Order: sequence, then structure tokens, then C-alpha cells
Amino acid sequence: MKRLKTFQKRKILVLALIVAGTLTFLMGRLAWLMLARSEFYSEKAQDLHERERSIKAARGEILDRNGVVLAANQSVCTVSVIHSQIEDGEAVIRVLAKELELPEETVRKRVEKISSIERIRSNVPKETGDRILGYDLAGVKVDVDYKRYYPYDELASRVLGFTGGDNQGILGLEVMYEEWLAGTEGKILTMTDASGVEIAETGERRQEPENGDNLVTSLDYNIQCYAQQAAERVLEEKQAEAVSVILMDPRSGEILAMVNVPEYNLNEPFTLQQEAASEEEEQELLNQMWRNRCVSDTYEPGSTFKIITTAAALEQGVVSTDDRFYCPGYKIVEDRRIRCHKTAGHGAETFTEGIMNSCNPVFIELGLRLGAHNFCKYFEQFGLMSATNIDLPGEASTIMHAEEKIGQVELATIAFGQSFQITPIQLITTVSSLINGGTRVTPHFGLRTEDENGNVTEEFSYGQEEGIVSARTSETLRELLEKVVSEGTGQKGAVEGFSIGGKTATSQTLPRSEKKYISSFLGFAPAEDPQVIGLVVIYDPQGVYYGGTIAAPVMQEIFADVLPYLGLEKEEIPEESTEEENPGGQ
Repeated sequence: MKRLKTFQKRKILVLALIVAGTLTFLMGRLAWLMLARSEFYSEKAQDLHERERSIKAARGEILDRNGVVLAANQSVCTVSVIHSQIEDGEAVIRVLAKELELPEETVRKRVEKISSIERIRSNVPKETGDRILGYDLAGVKVDVDYKRYYPYDELASRVLGFTGGDNQGILGLEVMYEEWLAGTEGKILTMTDASGVEIAETGERRQEPENGDNLVTSLDYNIQCYAQQAAERVLEEKQAEAVSVILMDPRSGEILAMVNVPEYNLNEPFTLQQEAASEEEEQELLNQMWRNRCVSDTYEPGSTFKIITTAAALEQGVVSTDDRFYCPGYKIVEDRRIRCHKTAGHGAETFTEGIMNSCNPVFIELGLRLGAHNFCKYFEQFGLMSATNIDLPGEASTIMHAEEKIGQVELATIAFGQSFQITPIQLITTVSSLINGGTRVTPHFGLRTEDENGNVTEEFSYGQEEGIVSARTSETLRELLEKVVSEGTGQKGAVEGFSIGGKTATSQTLPRSEKKYISSFLGFAPAEDPQVIGLVVIYDPQGVYYGGTIAAPVMQEIFADVLPYLGLEKEEIPEESTEEENPGGQ
């Protein structure tokens, strides 16, 4: 009996110790949770009962070099509903369908959907949002948002690009500089009870948005307007398919204007000018409308490429300005008879006269003197086989023969700008490097970003490569190209009072049987110290299509406005008699 009592006492003692240990553990755990982990679980509880709505950040503006706003923002609203807070569903459906001009069934589906928050429509005009707020409907939320707005509609459309419904960049500078323009969204946080209804007494917590930085570009609004007006005029007069213009500072690579007419309305980027038969065709037409020919399309440059052939020949020492040639109107290369644009021939001429005349046989001879290996070497040295790295999306690459596949005929045609393809931006960048003393520049638009107060947040820098050609070759090239404009095939690109260098071109598109042409003119000023370089490309003009006849006057018109605008002073140039231009093959 005594032993039994002792056993029971021990059993009770063990049980008491277990209970005491358990209570001690639970009290310790509770103390740890309350003291050490209180903040963590408080946040958990808050998250569970907190509803989040975003506050849109204002997208940074895009400005020209003088502060003219090219892309701005308009205040709009986003209308949403919170299902658990709606008191009169039919009234909500009726009002939103009316004010947002949406089918009642569409609104009903969204209003009756059980979710924490359901967006009904974004990009709602602010006046409409204010009217909806005036109804004071429980469960309806109207939040301030921003919509991209382009003050000048079509101006520089393929450069600026546009944004989507979420205000995120899709094309052009809008997408390339998204990181700086976008900003960071804020939040509106409200407390709810277990059923999801907001607790009025707790109010709202706000995390303010950080607006995007403004992008200052090298574009000049006035120069862009000058170029676009001239391009639109020749587009209409020649019933051309398209016209592209680039104006750039050859010393830095800063692009002052880039035109691709017909442009499209940036405020209505999905509106086509023609009907599409299917969704696939519609998308294809949109892609064509948005495409930047200056950057994304390659073409045979024709005689403007003779500038590059000349630079290579001078560097290699296979020609001098006084070398003599003879042009009978053609040159036979292997089994091919390759004609000059002047079928009667230019006769005896120096190299200087050959480039002034844009004589194909002279440049065929230069190509043969250079040889395939050296030609390919200079393609690489001048940067033609590398991307320009312009700060726009979709840059196309040069299409060129492999060295081992360049025979005598290919060599001959390459020398005067046929049988390979480059982009307009590649051509103007390469020529800039050849006439600026020999420094390969990077073409670009972005200069810097600034905050709302005008403080610089980032300066952009771009690579350069010196020694593309010697200073002597560059100087000789400038002198030769000045003679092309003052005395040769480019006389219609001359501007009174200014020394202009340049080169005309007329090339044929593939397939040759379609008889479609591209007319172009590349010019720079002042010829002795280039501060601006321009390229005009006219695609498939009707009627007369020679570059010297229709493209050179476009650049003349642009330069007549731009050169005084840039502060370049006129020079007194003695008048010289000029011969009537023979534009063929230019």
C-alpha cells in the first residue's frame, strides 16, 4: 500500500513537471512572438487587411535641345470597382456604362466579378472621371493616371515612338530610354475588415510616386520642321513612295533632324490610312507605318558611295587628284560591258573631273586598283561592317559580299555603289567620319536626363574612334566634294553665300525589271569646316528621278533655312559660269 502511494506521488510529480514545462515553453514562445516578432506579424496582419491601388508616376517628357516639349503627359483617370463595397450594383452598372460609353453587358461582367479590385477602364478623360466621382457611388474608385500626349502630332514620329495603354514605351526613343522616362509607381493602401469592406476610421496610407526624368535630345524642333516641310513638298510633287532626311553634326554625331515622310500621328498610332483585309494584314501595315527607313531599311547607295571609294583609294595611294582617265561611255570588266550614265562618254579627264562628273568608269578603275582585299579592309576600317549603335531600335546591318566571293565584276559595281546595301544612317555616319578629319562618331539623340527641377541626373556619352582616315585624305575629300557642288553634278545643291560639299546619286532597286529608282543627295557645310551634314533619300519618284535634279534641290532648300539658323555667316563667293547639268547616273 505504501509502495502504491509512493508511485502515485511520483506520477503526479512527473505530470506536474510536464505541465509546468509546457506552460513555461508556451509563455516563453508567446513572449518571443509578442516582443521579438511583433513587427513581423503586425505587418502580416496589415497585409491581410490592406488593399492596394497604384498611383501612376508621371512619365518624363522628351525635349528638343532648346527645351521644346516633343512628348508630354495629359491627366486622365482609371475607373475601378471593389465588389465587396458595392451597395447598389444596378446603379453602378448603369452609370459606368453611360459615362464610359461601354456596353452594359461588358460593365456588368466586370462589376459582378468577385475580386479585390476590378479595372473597368483606363485612359478616361479627367472630366469624365470627375463626373463619375460626382455620383458618389459606393465601391467605385477613380484614380488619377497619365496618358502620353504629343503636341506636334506627326513631327519626328518614327524617332520619338509612342507608348502603350500602360504608358510603357513601345517604339523609338520612348522604348530606348524607358529606364529613365518611366518613373516608379506609388500606392494607395486602405484597411479592410474580414469581409473586404474598407474601414472608414483608418483612412488611407499613401506611398507617393517618383516621376520619370525628362530626356533632352539633340533634335532641334525648327530644323526638324524645315526638313519635314521640304520632304513633304517633294513627296507630293514627285508622287514618291517615301522621302527620308537626316541632318547631323558630323563632329559629334548629334542628330538635329530625322524625317521619314509620310509620318504618322503619334496620338493615334494604331490608325491606318487604308483598310486592311485581315488582322495579319493590319499588323503588317502598322509595322510598315511605324518603320524608320533611315535606320531599319538598307538600300544600294549608288554614287554617294563614291565618296567612300575615293577615301579608300586616297588612303591606299592608288590615285591622286591629277591622275588621268579616259571614259568612252563604258568599261568592259571580264564579260560585262558596264556603262557610264553619259553613254557618249566623258572622254579624257582627271580624277578631280571624274568625281565632278560622277563618271562610273573612273570609279570602276579605282575599285580594280584597290582589289577585293583592300576594299574589304576599308569597309572594316571605316566602320561599314559594324552597327552605328544609334540609340534607336531596329538598326539593320550592312549587306555585303564575303571577300572570297568578290570577283572583278562585283568589285567594279561596289566601287560606284551597287551590288551591296547599307542604311542611310550608316552612310551619313561613315561620310561624317571621313570629312571631319577621320574620327568615327556614334550617331545619337540622347544628350542627358533631368529631374522635374531641371537638375541633370545623367549625361550620356558616346564612343568615338580616331584615325579612320588621315587628316590629309579628309581635307582632299572635302575639296573634291566642294567642286562637285560648285562645278559638277551637284550644282542644284548649292546655296548662295555658303561653300557646300556633296554628292548626288541615283540607284535602282531590286528587281531591276520593275524600273524603280532611289534618288539621293548627301551634302555638308561649310565645305572647309563641316558643321552640319545632310542626306536626302527619295524612294521611287515618278517622272525624272536623277538625284542631281530632284534630291539636290531638297537639300538646297533645307540648307538655305538651316545654315543661317545655325548662325553660319555667308561668304562672298565670286560668280562663276556654270554648264548645264547632265544628271544621268548621278
